[in-house]
Amino acid sequence: MSATSRAAPGSRVNSFKLVLLGESAVGKSSLVLQFVKGQFDDYRESTIGAAFLTQTVVLDETTTVKFEIWDTAGQERYKSLAPMYYRNASAAVVVYDITSGSSLEKAKSWIRELQRQADPQIVVALVGNKSDLAERREVETEDAQRYADEENLLFMETSAKTSENVTAVFEAIAKKLPLEKPKPARAQNNVNLQEQGTTQEGCAC
Repeated sequence: MSATSRAAPGSRVNSFKLVLLGESAVGKSSLVLQFVKGQFDDYRESTIGAAFLTQTVVLDETTTVKFEIWDTAGQERYKSLAPMYYRNASAAVVVYDITSGSSLEKAKSWIRELQRQADPQIVVALVGNKSDLAERREVETEDAQRYADEENLLFMETSAKTSENVTAVFEAIAKKLPLEKPKPARAQNNVNLQEQGTTQEGCAC
């Protein structure tokens, strides 16, 4: 099972901080709104500072990932605030607009900044949004994919409007994160205490 939903009973919930970066108007907030609420708003106002949302991804019956999502503003005047949001982040989604070549260049500058200043283990996904506007495309999929491969990034094209690949991006990130799974319960029958010794499992709090 791989879906956004509530954690299954007995599932271990792994919480991770995730930050969205990218130029203004590439659709970061729309992407998150589609992921969290399954909604799209054509006239969404620009984010001021940053917005905070949460959503879970259930990878299997024992593993659930909870994303604590910081959606940052893309305007240049808020750029100095970005380190406050990507600091200690486990994952970053860097978004560009496939109809804007300059937005990809801006995304690349964000990725260079993450590579210099963020956690070295951060999982970074490059996302080309607005795939529903393919007739106005300026950034070829192959070019973005090649760059992502060179920089060891996850890559996907999405449409916040149609929801294409939106959940898939977050699922792909979840699968790359260092997840902890609950240890299987010991069998209650035919247990040989002498063979098992007296060692007890630690608290999984």
